[in-house]
Amino acid sequence: MNEKNKNINLQDILKTETFVPALVTGLLFLLTAWIIAFVHSRVMISFTGIGEVHQKYPLLYIFDILPLFFIAGTFLLDRRRIKEKSYFASRISESDARMNAMADFAKQIGEGNYLSELTISTDHDILAQSLLLMRDNLLKNYKKETEQSWIADGKETISDILRQYNKIDELSVSIIRTLVAYTRLIQGAIYIYDEGRKTLTSTATYAYNRRKYQSGEFRLGYGLIGQCAYEMEYIYRTEIPDDYVTITSGILGDQKPRSLLLIPLITDEKLQGVMEFASLEEKIPSITIDLLKELGEIIARTFFNLKNNQRTEKLLQESQLMTLELQENEEELRQNAEEMRATQEELKKSNEHLEKQIQEVENAQKRQYSLLENASEIIAIYDENMVMKYESPSVIKILGFTPEEMMSGKDIDRLTRKGETSMRNMFKQLLANPSEPVTIQYTYMKKNGQKIFLEATGRNLLNDPAIEGIIINSTDITERKRAEREERLKSKMQALSENSLDLIIRLSTVGQFFYANPIVHNFMDIDPKDLINKTLSEINISEVLLSYFRQTIDSIKSYPNKTSAEITIPAVIDGVQMDRIMSFAAIPEFNENELETILFVGHDITEAKQIEHEIQDKNRKIEDSINYAQRIQSSILPDIRSVREYLPKSFIYYKPRDVVSGDFPWFFTRGHDIYIAVVDCTGHGVPGALLSFVGYFLLNNIVDRDRKMTAAEVCDLLHFGVRKTLKQESEEAEARDGMDIAFCKVNHIDKELQFAGAHRPLYLLRNGELLEYKGDRKAIGGIPHRKKEEENFTNYSIKYKRGDKVFFFSDGLPDQLGGPEDKKYSPKRIRELILENKDLPVEKYSNLFAEDFELWKGDGKQIDDVLLIGIEF
Repeated sequence: MNEKNKNINLQDILKTETFVPALVTGLLFLLTAWIIAFVHSRVMISFTGIGEVHQKYPLLYIFDILPLFFIAGTFLLDRRRIKEKSYFASRISESDARMNAMADFAKQIGEGNYLSELTISTDHDILAQSLLLMRDNLLKNYKKETEQSWIADGKETISDILRQYNKIDELSVSIIRTLVAYTRLIQGAIYIYDEGRKTLTSTATYAYNRRKYQSGEFRLGYGLIGQCAYEMEYIYRTEIPDDYVTITSGILGDQKPRSLLLIPLITDEKLQGVMEFASLEEKIPSITIDLLKELGEIIARTFFNLKNNQRTEKLLQESQLMTLELQENEEELRQNAEEMRATQEELKKSNEHLEKQIQEVENAQKRQYSLLENASEIIAIYDENMVMKYESPSVIKILGFTPEEMMSGKDIDRLTRKGETSMRNMFKQLLANPSEPVTIQYTYMKKNGQKIFLEATGRNLLNDPAIEGIIINSTDITERKRAEREERLKSKMQALSENSLDLIIRLSTVGQFFYANPIVHNFMDIDPKDLINKTLSEINISEVLLSYFRQTIDSIKSYPNKTSAEITIPAVIDGVQMDRIMSFAAIPEFNENELETILFVGHDITEAKQIEHEIQDKNRKIEDSINYAQRIQSSILPDIRSVREYLPKSFIYYKPRDVVSGDFPWFFTRGHDIYIAVVDCTGHGVPGALLSFVGYFLLNNIVDRDRKMTAAEVCDLLHFGVRKTLKQESEEAEARDGMDIAFCKVNHIDKELQFAGAHRPLYLLRNGELLEYKGDRKAIGGIPHRKKEEENFTNYSIKYKRGDKVFFFSDGLPDQLGGPEDKKYSPKRIRELILENKDLPVEKYSNLFAEDFELWKGDGKQIDDVLLIGIEF
């Protein structure tokens, strides 16, 4: 503290209330001591006496300085008190300043200045920290409200524009200009989707100057525009190819955008187009992306409505144009009709006379032709060499051939060998005995392929000058033959029904009994003879059976077709009353195309139903077990999402033939190594699935070891593990089960792919060429060859490059039968399909192979489990 401050402090001390009392108290003690000393020494009170008493009593010197001690003590105490007072005053002043600073800060926040800063330290100050937290929360809410207001204003602006235009091109230009200006992006474009051509065409651009991709049209799935449209998801990129797009400006020159945003225009899950935006900033604000995504559906809905309106307008214009053309053609036709009418009047008059003369001749010919055409027999005339000279027109109705076709050789070509022999024998007899007619019967194939029976009667009229040939009259006797056959079958049927265990009843359309076989007694407790000629209302039978007969009769009378039903009726079997399940067939019987009777045949299926229920119960239990096995198998197998965590560009096409599968994908990671395989176990369904569990857990145990192994070493260990598990190394081993495998080991650090295969290959697509790495010609597992030493699996090491694609699969895919010639799908077709689509992203191959597989299989059955895995590096 400086001298001035010291003086000021001393003056402050002198002004204190304790200084005077301390001084007085010290003087009182001094005077009291002096008075006592004067009294005790009996010295006169004087200045000299003061010296004497001090000499006599030296202790008085202490009392002499006692006032100074009082004053010094008081001085020190007051000085300390003043310092404390000054400290507290300083603290109070500092607190006032902090309070004023915080009050001013709170006032600025209240006035909306959320960017103001607190000028004082906030350490250990809860109130200051609370004010800062309040400011941050208010600023956050303010920003959120500002963003929401900005989005709402943008949507309202675009909505106003959408209501102003009715043409897509004009609307596209206005939308893209407004959005680029509103979002402060540097560039934008709109592409409209043509569903018929499957292309996207540019309809509006803003500040746009392409260098490489000059085409304004994109196919679905190609390029970023096509990819956005195909996936119907927005694409946001901050890594732009150097030659993708440039932005031309008089101020900026040519610059490449640093961020790109593509928004699909989708409404009702249908693509309408794509919007493209670019920015020179490193990132496009998330609020801008949110606004453009929300506007995408609104704009898509408007484009959809405008497309419909344009199609409607186009159809209306075409309709109006066609109406005008029809009116013009109608007028021209009317004029031509007038000219033709005049010409016809002249021709009519000249032809009427001629027609009358011709009509009489035609009528005579028609009567003769009609008689021959509608005759119930065919009249043919042959020469002696069995060559047809004439065939009556009735052959068309009876055989379906024209007379000309019959005369060209169809008369003999459509005969059976027996019929041709009968015909030749008839000619021989007629030539040998001209006066005696000969009749034969034979089958003939009509033009529609139907076989019929013909009866032919031949007469030798070679000497008749009007005929000069052998005349053959042929009649269709098919119906007569059928009636004779039915009569024979009816007699046999009568005998069979009498001895049948089925219930057989014939009822009329009014419910009258015409026939009942003996077994009826068991179900109706009535003698069959007592049923004949009685009606349903006159007999006493179970209500169920009575109701069935009546309903079936009514149904067949309305729709005369065969019906079937299962009903339960009471019966007496071997004297025991029981319910029996009957399967009834109701067969309508016709006479001259009119429903005459209904034949009811009831078969007792009670035991069959019981067996059926038992089988259904067993099948249900088996299905439950298989479904449970499928859930277990599905739970342990990898799905494509877990695989894509380590191999982002990959796919798995998995199609089991049955509920559970013998083929399974396998996936495992350890350190920097990724293991993935296609495993095809012997068989499919439940047996294959059981073997798949063996392979799955053996592979897990093999690769989950401390030492690193090549792909071939893993296959070797799996090979011996399967043999050991299935006990195939013993002399008595009979199980030849095993598995084929395509096994891959991937290391992204070393950029290495190792492959080993058992009967399965690996295809590598690199720079448009397809390379094949063949697996070894031996399986995993199986009974070992006792006299031949086995070789280890071959290990292929491939240094993969960016863009390489690999494919490996089970034999279910190439072995599938189908196609136009019912041949195998074949590895060749797989290779061709890969090469034909070499530029396709690897994830798209799954749908490609799935669609091609189904197309190849067609309506045929899948013969084996199918598994295909593809990876792009």
